[in-house]
Amino acid sequence: MKGCIILANGYIPMKRDLTYLRNNGYKYFICADGGADSAKKLNLIPDIIIGDLDSVSEETLSHFQNKGVVVKKIARQNDTDVEKCIKYAIRKKYSEVILLGATGDRLDHTFCNLGITLKFSDDIAVKILHEKSLMKVIRGKVSFDTVPGEIISLYGIDSKTKFTSTGLKYPLKNVSLPFGKKESTSNVALSNKVEIKINYGQALIVRDFGVIKSNDFIF
Repeated sequence: MKGCIILANGYIPMKRDLTYLRNNGYKYFICADGGADSAKKLNLIPDIIIGDLDSVSEETLSHFQNKGVVVKKIARQNDTDVEKCIKYAIRKKYSEVILLGATGDRLDHTFCNLGITLKFSDDIAVKILHEKSLMKVIRGKVSFDTVPGEIISLYGIDSKTKFTSTGLKYPLKNVSLPFGKKESTSNVALSNKVEIKINYGQALIVRDFGVIKSNDFIF
């Protein structure tokens, strides 16, 4: 795994979660514009700051530049600062990104960041961590370790996408879960292993990051 972290300009994550990620394979740390202000508040030093730089404070930029942090200004407006960071990660051949600070007080920004996980899924795995929840794109047949009682939620994108599961309290048997019509929110793991088979397309899964972290599960 070659992963990196992107910190966006939303709600500030827990420092312990960022530290955990950096100690578990996600060493390279990118701040998307105003996400650098959050990094400064957390007393963490990013490797690079990327964006059009219309949100980050001048004080923060000077603070990090004095510490040798690279600042890359990209003025174009046809993509968001988070997208600029993801494209940079793709060029640097990273296979995974964990996005923090993706949710905030603006619903449009939050919704855009959720969609980014799908938008770039053919090029890089983008996962979103918000407090106890970890969301990522899945496709095909996936199985993972868990503990009985973990809350697991599944969301389809297309009505043609069919889900079949084993190890969940509410089993899915070739069921479609199109967003806005039907979903499998707050399903529950019954055993130590869950398997999900997706026929056609891709889907979103939301897991309990606390369970993953406390049990050292691969996510």
